[in-house]
Amino acid sequence: MPIAAVNGLQIYYEQHGDSANPALVCVQGLGGDCGGWAGQLPLWSRHYRTIVFDNRDAGRSSYVEHDYDVAALAADLIGLLDSLGLERFHLVGISLGGAIAQEVALAVGARLLSLTLIVTYAGADRWFIERTKLEERLLVHKNAEHMLEELLIMTLSPGFYEDEARVEALREEILANPYPQARPGFVRQLRASATHDSRGRLGSLTIPTHVIAAEQDIMVPVWRSRELATLIPGSVLSVVSGSGHSVAAERPDELAELVHSFVRAETAAAA
Repeated sequence: MPIAAVNGLQIYYEQHGDSANPALVCVQGLGGDCGGWAGQLPLWSRHYRTIVFDNRDAGRSSYVEHDYDVAALAADLIGLLDSLGLERFHLVGISLGGAIAQEVALAVGARLLSLTLIVTYAGADRWFIERTKLEERLLVHKNAEHMLEELLIMTLSPGFYEDEARVEALREEILANPYPQARPGFVRQLRASATHDSRGRLGSLTIPTHVIAAEQDIMVPVWRSRELATLIPGSVLSVVSGSGHSVAAERPDELAELVHSFVRAETAAAA
């Protein structure tokens, strides 16, 4: 099992595709693990050395016993990249993973060939922080079944939800995860999400950047993606029509192609 010792933690990772290809590093969001990229790996692994991993407090990586911020999660990723000897790479982050990716870009931007930020945000404003606190307080009243049903309702579009067979298949896929996230890990990642604020620093980035939003996302609405794109000089914004926050599950092929098209172009430009 591939494990990297990073910052006193054990970080689980996987590599897919030919190691001679350009590296594509993928960062999952709140509660996510490597399995969250299942819909994109078939395409990406044909063209890139695709690296997926579990953030701390998720999947097969170490759980901790203290709170941390997004910068600490970014430091974990940088440590993993260093352990793999990756000097140049494309970086993709989704939701909380997009916040982590921003911090990585701000810390080691010269190493990035491109940056793709999916359904994510530039900073946690007061509304975001208060919503996070409320969500944490309400967790004591929810069991695992309630949390799963809420996850589906909050992250899937109404149109997707009309297809009972697809919703049930996704539910079963989540329940079949052999490495479900323990609730304390979810709470710490949730708290970390409210520490992110790169709004005053993103203007310094010179990395080719693609911001991808989901039209019907109620977790991270489109206006937050527009704000993010506005703050990063020269960035490109795409909006996936009809999708909710779980765009990787709702539109796996469309998302995979959107990312691939941009990364392929930037790979060619770098060459």
